[in-house]
This record gives sequence, C-alpha cells and structure tokens, in this order.
Amino acid sequence: MSIYELKPKFQNLLRPLVKKLFDAGVSANGVTILACGVSLLLGAVLSVFSDVKLLFLLLPAWMFLRMALNAIDGMLAREFNQKSPLGGYLNEATDVISDSALYLPFAFVAPFDWGVIALVIFLSAMSEFLGALGQIYGSGRRYDGPMGKSDRAFVFGLLGFIYALFSLPTWLVWVMWLLAATLVITCVNRVKSGLKKE
Repeated sequence: MSIYELKPKFQNLLRPLVKKLFDAGVSANGVTILACGVSLLLGAVLSVFSDVKLLFLLLPAWMFLRMALNAIDGMLAREFNQKSPLGGYLNEATDVISDSALYLPFAFVAPFDWGVIALVIFLSAMSEFLGALGQIYGSGRRYDGPMGKSDRAFVFGLLGFIYALFSLPTWLVWVMWLLAATLVITCVNRVKSGLKKE
C-alpha cells in the first residue's frame, strides 16, 4: 500500500487546471524544471538556516505543491502530446535531485545526523533508479511501495511540521532508520515486480 495509489483521484481534481495551463502555453518540461528549481532553493535555505525552526513549515506546504506539480507535468505530457525523450530524462533526474535537496536539511537537525540522512538519500535515489529500470528490463516503470516518493514526501513533510512547532524527540532517529529499512523493501519490491512479465 502506498499513497501513490491515490494519484488517479488527485489527477482528476487537477485536470481542469492542467487544461488551463496548456491553453496558456505552459509546457510539461517547464513545470518539471520549475519544481526542481524551487526544491533546490528551499533545500538550500533550510540547510543554511536549519536553526530557524519556523522555516520548516514551508516544507510540508512545498511537498504537497510539488506532488501537484509532478502530477501536472505528467498530465501535460501524456494528455496534451508533450511526451519526449528529454522530458523522460528530466522527470527521472529532477525527482532524485529534488528529493536529495529536500531531505538534506535534516542532516543539520537533531536527533538526526549525516549518516542516516545520507543513507536515506542514497536508498531513495536507488529506489527511483530501480523503478526506472523496469522500463528497460521488466514490465514498465515501477512505483511499488511501501516507501515511494509520495510516502517519503508525507514523512518528511510531517517531520518538518513537527520540528517547526515542537522539539523532535530523540527516539525519532529510529523512525529514520525504519524509513531506510522500508526503502530497502521498496527497492526489492520494484525489482521483483518489474521482472514479472505482464
């Protein structure tokens, strides 16, 4: 089970907006690059000013908006004939870059440390890499959970919210290790599902 499974309903809500964006001349690649640029900027600001707790309220808000933008760029590409090889590369690469930038600030936030955050960033990138490999060796792009991109956005958004308004208890470091463990399971699931011929 993954939050990703709610995507079709989310897309239906966004469809009227996507049509307006297309009519206004907005491109799928433009939305992709915008989302990555804002993620990099926000990640840099939160890393530099990690002690300004209230800034972390921006994280859950941006995580939600970024999910909307990710859905919008996909819909523009598929439903308005904007699919391209460049768009495919941008979609995969910017997701990993954005995730890394948005997770990095927690390396400067107690009780977390560089080691566990670096591990989560690595495993997140690996899960997306293995999901993309399904298009080459398996049965299409894999989005299997339990810790897909949307699930990670929820976890880090929630952590940002808690940090902004309260203090993070020391036991939360084990939540990050649990996140790493579920990412390993996600990697395994994506390989196994990708190898099943549909």
